[in-house]
Amino acid sequence: MKVDLLTCLALAATGLVAMVTGGRSSNRRKHKEVFLGENSKFKFGGRIDYKLKRQDSTKTLLIKTEQLLRIEEHDFAMRPGFGGSAIPVGIDVQVESIDSISEVNMDFTMTLYLRHYWKDERLSFPSRTNQSRTFDSRLVKKIWVPDVFFVHSKRSFIHDTTMENIMLRVYPDGNILYSVRVTVTALCSMDFSSFPLDTQNCSLELESYAYNENDLMLYWKNGNDSLRTDEIVLSQFFIEHFHASSGLAFYSSTGWYNRLFINFILRRHIFFFMLQTYFPTMLMVVLSWVSFWIDRRAVPARVSLGITTVLTMSTIITGVSSSMPQVSYVKAVDIYLWTSFLFVFLSVIEYAAVNYCTTLEEMRKMKRGKIPSTFNASQAMAFDGCFHDNDIELTPFPRMAPTLTSDPLTPPPQNPAVRPTEGTRLRRQRSVRENVDLLVSNSYMIDSYSRLAFPLSYLLFNTIYWSLYS
Repeated sequence: MKVDLLTCLALAATGLVAMVTGGRSSNRRKHKEVFLGENSKFKFGGRIDYKLKRQDSTKTLLIKTEQLLRIEEHDFAMRPGFGGSAIPVGIDVQVESIDSISEVNMDFTMTLYLRHYWKDERLSFPSRTNQSRTFDSRLVKKIWVPDVFFVHSKRSFIHDTTMENIMLRVYPDGNILYSVRVTVTALCSMDFSSFPLDTQNCSLELESYAYNENDLMLYWKNGNDSLRTDEIVLSQFFIEHFHASSGLAFYSSTGWYNRLFINFILRRHIFFFMLQTYFPTMLMVVLSWVSFWIDRRAVPARVSLGITTVLTMSTIITGVSSSMPQVSYVKAVDIYLWTSFLFVFLSVIEYAAVNYCTTLEEMRKMKRGKIPSTFNASQAMAFDGCFHDNDIELTPFPRMAPTLTSDPLTPPPQNPAVRPTEGTRLRRQRSVRENVDLLVSNSYMIDSYSRLAFPLSYLLFNTIYWSLYS
C-alpha cells in the first residue's frame, strides 16, 4: 500500500513539473510572436507575416522565369536550330547622333540603337494573354544572342548609366527582340584631294564574328526603312543622305559572311574655311599689290610690306597643314594657298627687279652725263640704296638731225608728192637686248604693267579654281 501510494505521488509530481515547464515555453513563444509582430508593425507600418519575410520574392520570381523559359533544360551555348539551316537575324538601327568626325585620325564616332530580331523556340512559353515579357542584361547572359560586331571599329562600348542599356523582350511563340545602345568609333577612308570643297562617303559595317552564312543570315528587317535617324546637326558637315545596304565578306580561313552597311554622305560646310583661310589669303595677295603704287625709291616701305605679306602667308599655310593628315597628294586648299603665296612672292621679286633696273638706269646716266663737283654719291644712296635723278645735274643730250647714214636699215626720206608704185613696207623689229635696254631705261613701266597684270592673273586663277572645285 505504501509503495503504491509513493508511486502515485511521484507520477503526480512529474505531471505537475511538465505542466509548469510547458506553460513557460508556450508563454515564451507567445511573447516572441508578439514581440516580432510589434516590431514588424513599427518598421513597415502594417502587420505582415514574419514567415513570408524569410523568403526572397525576387529570387522566387527569377526561379519562376527560368522555369517558364526552360533555361536549365537547354544548352544555350549552341545557336537555335543547330545542325539545320542558317538562322535569320533581322537588324534594325536608329542613329541617335554622330558625335565627332576627325580628319586627322580619319574616323567618326556614332551613337546608335542596335536591335536584333530572331526566333528561338527553346524560349517559347504558354500565355493566355499572348503578352511578351521584358528583361534586362541579367537574363541576356544566360541565353544565346547573335555575336554581331562592328567591322573596322577602333573603340566601342555599351552605355551603362544608370544600368546597362540592354533590353531583351521574349514573345510567347519564341520571337526575341534584343536591343542595345552603343557608341562606336569606326574608320572612314577619306579623300582630301578636294578639301575643303569635298564630299566624304563613310559607312559603318556590321557582321557576325563566329557564324558564317551557313549558320547565321544577317538582313535588314524592314529593308531601307530599317535605318532611321534623328535630326542630326554637325558643325562642319551637312548629311546629304543615309541609306542601308548589304553584301558578303570573304575570309580565306572561315568562308563567306553576311555584312550590313550603314552608309552616309557628308558634305563639308565651306563658310568656316572661307572666313579662316580663303578671305585672309585674298586680302594678303591684294595687300601685296599696294607696293606697286608706292614710289620705287621708297625702299623700306616696299620691302617691309613685301616681307610682312610673305610671312603672313607662311603662317596661314602652316596653320592649315597642322590640322590636316599628312597625305601624299595635293589638296585643293594647297593649290590655292601656294598659288597665292606665289603671287605674294612675285610682288617682292617685282620690286627687286624695279630697284635693280632703276639703279642701272641712273648708273648709265652718270656715265653719259657730267657729274657736278658737289655731288656726294654716299649721301644720295644713304636713304634708300639707289641714285636719284634730282641729285645729279645731267646735261641733256643734243638732238641729232636725221641723216642718210644715221641708220642703215632706215629707208631714205621720200618726196610726199611721189607715191611708191609697188612693194611692201618693212618695219624693223627690236632685238631682245634692245627690249631689255628699253625696260631698264624706263623702269617705272614695270610697276605700271604690274598694276594691271597681277590683278588680272589672280582673277583668272580664281575663276578657274572655283569653277573646277565648287
